[in-house]
Amino acid sequence: MINRILLRIKVIQIIFAYFKSDEKGCEVAERELFHSVEKSYDLYFYLLLLAVEITHYAQNKIETGLNKFRPTEEELHPNTRFADNQFIAQLEQNETFIKHIRQKNLSWVENRQVVKALFDTITSTSYYAEYMSAQKADYEADKDVWKKIFKYTVLTNEFLEMTLEEQDIYWSAEMDFVISFIIKTIKRFSLSDKNNVLLMPMYNHDDDKDFARQLLHNTIIHVKENQALIDEFTKNWELDRIAYMDVVVMLVALAEINDFPSIPINVTLNEYIEIAKQYSTEKSGTFVNGVLDKIVAHLRQEGKLVKVS
Repeated sequence: MINRILLRIKVIQIIFAYFKSDEKGCEVAERELFHSVEKSYDLYFYLLLLAVEITHYAQNKIETGLNKFRPTEEELHPNTRFADNQFIAQLEQNETFIKHIRQKNLSWVENRQVVKALFDTITSTSYYAEYMSAQKADYEADKDVWKKIFKYTVLTNEFLEMTLEEQDIYWSAEMDFVISFIIKTIKRFSLSDKNNVLLMPMYNHDDDKDFARQLLHNTIIHVKENQALIDEFTKNWELDRIAYMDVVVMLVALAEINDFPSIPINVTLNEYIEIAKQYSTEKSGTFVNGVLDKIVAHLRQEGKLVKVS
């Protein structure tokens, strides 16, 4: 699930904190990096669990209505389509899902207000009304409504965003990424698979963890020489005008350019320019692009760059 785009971002975040902290050492930084990766993977399961909890809320609401002393006609004859969603019933019994939730002790018990608020928002949408009133109820419709819930309601809910940020400072920033993989997960589900649908693994590829570790270590090991290159090609800039995050982005980018010959330069440059745009200032993309272009040209001229074009 966690691909190299997010791994680059996480290395930058860890390096940023590393140079701001008094506690130094590659081992400490590495522990922080992989703890952060695990937390992102937890968010994937935590949001899947949220879908289950919202469904439980709908089921309890129906049960409460039926048990009233004087239920309304609607409460006596509720539309149970959402509460009986087949995809959620299947997810709830998924072996990988159950195991991870139990191991990490993930729960929404302390945030029941978020569950209620999201249910209320969901039930006010046009896609929910269309789903509930459709003449035909089937498994694909059950999956489709949850894809819409995650894309249009969960992703944009400010209350949820604040709640997640309180638990992990990076979670709210990773919502878009994680939800894209939740939607891919929903698409993978099939009614015939019963309880054994494979959820996303922690890493996209077997060597991605090694990539992240090597990128982190090489950034720290070669910081002085790469900082010197950055200083040389920004000497016409006043230091207080250069965003610290821009420097960190370039340090990590240079570690990748120099130490991963199999990754094309244009791929590396494009990735870090986009990260600078997203995580630094409005002009950071252009600035980082310009500086890195000059450094790459210099390294080539000096014969110090053995790299795929």
